[in-house]
Amino acid sequence: MRTPHGWFVLPLVLFMAACQRPQQTSRLETTPRHDEWVQIEHDGRTVHAYVVYPQTSRRAMAVVLIHENRGLTDWVRTVADRIAEEGYIAVAPDLLSGAAPGGGRTSDFPTEDAARQALGRLPVPQVSGDLKAVVDYARRIPAANGQVAVAGFCWGGARTWEIAAEAPLAAAFVFYGTGPSDAQRVAGISGPVYGFYGGNDARVNATIPASAEAMRASGKRFEPATYEGAGHAFMRSGESPEASPADRQAREQAWQRWVTLLRQTAAAGS
Repeated sequence: MRTPHGWFVLPLVLFMAACQRPQQTSRLETTPRHDEWVQIEHDGRTVHAYVVYPQTSRRAMAVVLIHENRGLTDWVRTVADRIAEEGYIAVAPDLLSGAAPGGGRTSDFPTEDAARQALGRLPVPQVSGDLKAVVDYARRIPAANGQVAVAGFCWGGARTWEIAAEAPLAAAFVFYGTGPSDAQRVAGISGPVYGFYGGNDARVNATIPASAEAMRASGKRFEPATYEGAGHAFMRSGESPEASPADRQAREQAWQRWVTLLRQTAAAGS
């Protein structure tokens, strides 16, 4: 697109969209914490996962991070590193394992749009089985203390509701993910569910009242928080130099709330 002054806007837009990548790459390359890729085998499948360990002398709670509909991006891996920095073992599975060209994973897709399309084609039983296997793996890590919490973003937020109903968790953290609407779908939830939502995200927020009612009717604990003016995916967009003030503030406030709740969850299980 050409402006009246003859400047091309598209290259500038692409440059701004890529501003975060060097920062993310720098954190991943310079982290002082031990990080590694692991392969989790179950039912004839191999799930690749990125694991980061905290620098601590004690066994720690594990936190499973479920990615957005973009797959396991560098941004999710930086979140894993930050969670480990707070003292927890972070396990970030790539649920697109085996779905990319040549049987690869997220990094093997040519574009993020291709990854999104592939994610939409994943069989529901496969995703459920993968997540159960990942939670079981996280629970059995020798340096872990047996506690497992799960957090998910966007598409991963919706999956967080589902795995919370299928596996015993210390807590679940739903970041702008659509929730269940009936008591049967939350019957298996054992730990508390904490929600993080942007005020300008009507599609997702429309599901909050029904989820809250289903949890209340089942005697479950659900504590949603909405950050006014923030849009969808504010945890990621709020880190960008071009982030809106509302997204930036929501990201900062949500991060502090998350860290506090993780600390409380770990203390309750110790």
